[in-house]
Amino acid sequence: MNNQAIFVILRRMRAPLLALITTYAVTVLGLVLMPGVNAQGEPERLSFFHAFYIITYTATTTGFGELPHPFSDAQRAWVTFSMYLSIVAWLYAIGALIALVRDPTFQRVFVESRFAAAVRRIREPFYIVCGYGDTGTVVVEALVNGIFSAVVIDRDETRINELALKDLARPVPALAADASLPDTLLLAGLEHPRCAGVIALYADDHTNLKIAISAKLLNPQLQVICRAASHDTQANMESFNTDAVINPFDSFADRLAMALHSPDSHLLYEWLTASPGEPLARRINPPRGTWVLCGYGRFGKALARHMEYEGVSMVIIEATPERVDAPEGTVRGRGTEAVTLREAHIERAVGIVAGTDDDANNLSMIVTARMLKPGLFMVARQNQRENEALFEAAGLDLVMQRSRAIARRILSLVSTPLLIHFLRHLRHESNDWAAQLIGRLQPLINDEAPEVWTVDVTPGGASALHAALSEGQSVSCGQLLSDPRDRDERLRALILLIRRGEEELLLPAADAQIEAGDRLLFAGRRGAARTLDLTLFNVHALRYVLSGASGPNGALWRWLRGEA
Repeated sequence: MNNQAIFVILRRMRAPLLALITTYAVTVLGLVLMPGVNAQGEPERLSFFHAFYIITYTATTTGFGELPHPFSDAQRAWVTFSMYLSIVAWLYAIGALIALVRDPTFQRVFVESRFAAAVRRIREPFYIVCGYGDTGTVVVEALVNGIFSAVVIDRDETRINELALKDLARPVPALAADASLPDTLLLAGLEHPRCAGVIALYADDHTNLKIAISAKLLNPQLQVICRAASHDTQANMESFNTDAVINPFDSFADRLAMALHSPDSHLLYEWLTASPGEPLARRINPPRGTWVLCGYGRFGKALARHMEYEGVSMVIIEATPERVDAPEGTVRGRGTEAVTLREAHIERAVGIVAGTDDDANNLSMIVTARMLKPGLFMVARQNQRENEALFEAAGLDLVMQRSRAIARRILSLVSTPLLIHFLRHLRHESNDWAAQLIGRLQPLINDEAPEVWTVDVTPGGASALHAALSEGQSVSCGQLLSDPRDRDERLRALILLIRRGEEELLLPAADAQIEAGDRLLFAGRRGAARTLDLTLFNVHALRYVLSGASGPNGALWRWLRGEA
């Protein structure tokens, strides 16, 4: 990029620079050749040094002086000519320089040069986030406020400028460019040693597909996470081992179906995927019976498919049923009018889903339906993040905010990949099992969403614990959860899962033994992870937790105690 900038400068300034060089050469040579006289009245010509010195301050209109002795008339005439000629040359050069600075090509090269330099300076793991819309905003803020950094690419320069105004924990290099181009991804650090992965969040599935292909071909070991709205694109992405493909419509429909048959499992899912410190989500219990679904686009189809699997009947309202291949019996209309809702027998329904791509229409449906039948279970799709206050004021039972749904899943994959394995187990457990786990977890976290984190029992992830296990010492889950400040107290955390090779142990008992190489998934109150680090990395804290022994343990003290 630096070479490109220099090339553009030299190419655009070639003629002005040649004009300046020629002007100086001619005027200096002419001044050397002009006859003059010294103080004694003898003929004398100026040296090249004196001539260049005089032309330098004369041509730039800095001043004028006859050095080293008064000029002859011929010399004064030549200096006068040189002054006007050099002023014209400088005006030409300065004009060309201003035009260069304003030139879009130069500005682009300059911006890309600064962007590439900022990417090279990153020293912590980072993700390349392609697409800075509602979802990208949430993802980037969560990444940089956590343990990662981010590099942002978006086609819209306005969004890039908005990012520059945000007060984030880390500087975020950003570029307005087409992320589907391989050169753009390389410029963003695709081959940087600290690059952890690529996250494609454009609303256009085809663009996300091109980004995924480029990333996997150029750097196969990177984690690639993509958003996809259609099942065809999702299948295409999965065919070449894209690490995760997130369909927000299917994800929300799946969660609503989970709430129907296992409301406590749904509640636990909401708690574990929320940002630490958020107010705890409340338990919802969607009723069974007939539901009214307004809108049969991609979201409506995903919801209808999952609800049908749960045995819930739905009456569909769609403005253009022939365009979306709506099933027989679909009511034609938008759902914002009372007559359309009555035609769909809203009085018999137990719930309504406002699922179009227009927030104003969705809110209108909810208000109209509530007037016709109070007490309905209300679900609405929120398309624009800036309308959050309106949807909160509407008093809905459940809101499908696409950006939040995608962001939650991405952050789970990025920060705690082991959580995905636990949530997979959760889907196969009973509602009573989930309720019991909620009963164990809630006293530990009070009214805030828990912190969820992973510990790798390796020399880098838990040095003291790994060393003790490697020496043959046994450590149980109960011992590990003892408070290193007072071993009689328990850390306000639970071990949700132990992954040992391909084997996974769900909710291990207190006497379950930990082995070197294990991966442990924890959930607990904010701050518990920092307290646990004392046990994991400090040999004295670990010894105190295991045996109750405390005090100095250096070589001298061991010798004095007769242990060495």
